[in-house]
This record gives sequence, C-alpha cells and structure tokens, in this order.
Amino acid sequence: MIELEGLTKRFGTTTAVDNLSFRVRPGVVTGFLGPNGAGKSTTMRMMLDLDNPTAGRVRIDGRRYRELPEPLKYVGALLDAKSMHGGRSAYNNLLCLAQSNRIPEARVAEVLDLVGLTPVAKKKSKGFSLGMGQRLGIAAALLGDPQILMFDEPVNGLDPEGILWIRNLMKGLASEGRTIFVSSHLMSEMALTADHLIVIGRGRLLADMSMAEFIQENSRSYVRLRSPQQERLKDLLHEAGITAVAVPDSGALEIDGTGAEQLGELAARHGIVLHELSPQRASLEEAFMRMTADTVEYHAHAPGAPGGNPARPADVPAWGAGFESGRKGGE
Repeated sequence: MIELEGLTKRFGTTTAVDNLSFRVRPGVVTGFLGPNGAGKSTTMRMMLDLDNPTAGRVRIDGRRYRELPEPLKYVGALLDAKSMHGGRSAYNNLLCLAQSNRIPEARVAEVLDLVGLTPVAKKKSKGFSLGMGQRLGIAAALLGDPQILMFDEPVNGLDPEGILWIRNLMKGLASEGRTIFVSSHLMSEMALTADHLIVIGRGRLLADMSMAEFIQENSRSYVRLRSPQQERLKDLLHEAGITAVAVPDSGALEIDGTGAEQLGELAARHGIVLHELSPQRASLEEAFMRMTADTVEYHAHAPGAPGGNPARPADVPAWGAGFESGRKGGE
C-alpha cells in the first residue's frame, strides 16, 4: 500500500502539490488523473524519493522509499523510459539494475521475454523506437517481481497490440493482489483499465473514488429518442409530465430523469413508432472534463479565436509554461 499524508511541494513561491492525502490500495488498478501541470509527475517523483517534499510524507508499506532494502523488489516504476543508458544493450541495462538489487541474472531474460524484447536483447537501447523504449522501461519495473508497480503514461508509443498487452498485464497483476498505480492522459484507455481513480487539479485532491462513482457523480445521463411521429411523441411526453429537449438538426429528443424502459413502454402503449431509444451515459473523458474544467492550466484556441482562459477566474494566477518547462519532472 502507498500512503500520502499532507504531501506538499513548493518551487519558490509556486505550490505544485498542495496538502495531498490519499491511499493506493492493493488488488485494484488505481488511475491517477489530472490536467497538464496538475502535479502528477511531481507527486510520483516524491513517492520514489526523487524529489523531497516541502511538507507531508509518503509511506510505502509503512516506510519511505529510501528505507527499503533492495527497493526494486518492493516497488517497480516507469516514470521516464528515456532514462536507460543508450550505449548499453537492453540486456545489460537490466543486468546492471538486477545486480544492484541482488536479483538473479536469470530474471533479466524472463522480463525481456515477457515484454517481447528477446529478439533485440543485445541491441543498444539508443536505437530503440519509442514503443521499444517503453517496453524496456516496463521490463525494468517488473525486474524485481515487486508487489507495487507505478507507471507514468505506460502506453506511450505502443502499438494497438502493445496497448492491449499492458492493459491486460496491469489487470492481471492487480488480480494477484499487487498495488498498481498508473497515470495517463488517455481517458479511453484509463476507462478500460482502472478500477479506482485519484484525480488532482492544481496539486489538490479533487476525487478519490471508484470509476463508476466518478462517472456517475460528474456527468449527465439521458435517453435519446427519435420517431417519425415526433410531434405526437412530444405531446405524449408533455401530457405525461416528461420534459424533452429537441436536439437541433438531428430530429432527436433528449430526456433526463426517465428510464429508457419507461419511455419505451409509454410509446408502445400509444402506438408510436420509435426509430431510436438509446440510453446515453457519459464517458470518463466527459466526466473528467466536467470535474477539472476550473483547474486546467493550458487552453488551446482555434486559429483567430481570442486568447485568455475562460475557465480560470481573473484573480487566480497562471503558473504556466515558463515554470513547467524549467522544472524537472514535467508536471
């Protein structure tokens, strides 16, 4: 288990992580979400003692990371796949890590085979593609067969087969009772992988709940109806006290607060033909955008559109690109 208590990190006058407290529990895949600049990477670096917190603490099974003997046997992490020594082969990169943590050399071949890099084990990693570098970084995280695994953007550069593989790998490791903590900006992939979500914005905790709870609490669900007898359908809904909103240019109606079964039965009783009766449930992306709208640091604009940041109140400063680009850790 990973436990954060009041974790805070300041860079000069800027607070990157602000009194952050949560637990990452074993047996589930925990997703770590937040807009760019929210403090995710800085938080993960403090978990691994790569950055010292200004205040608060992190405990991994009750101890700081630096207090763990042979830490790769406790925690495996992929924060930056480019951190491997480019002049060494994939095999030798992993061998150095194994020897420093008294991991048997036989394990190197095992993880290279697990991530699909056996055919290039003797090649220097500087010639690897982005996806191959990711696989090597994942192999390093798995090297000590740890109970805790942390991944920052693990699918970056992977092809569809690789994405499916890492998704199934994380789910499989969690089913073994391991602690899996993964940060990603790919909402569609996170929706398929994570069971629980930690969401932060401007370094502060916004949500700590299951995936289902997060989507339910931060999104709108409705039923979409289309019928060749649209006007009659509108009158029927009005008589039943059901509010329907017409969708421009689609010929559809949207209804909140009434189930699809009830609407279908109502139409059937009055002989109204329906061409569409579809419950619409918000995606993780929609729920995430709704929750974090006021914490987004960087807003793109269409060509010719006026600048500014409509989501940020005027009295909240933007600690933007100048700070982020010069700070180690990226977020």
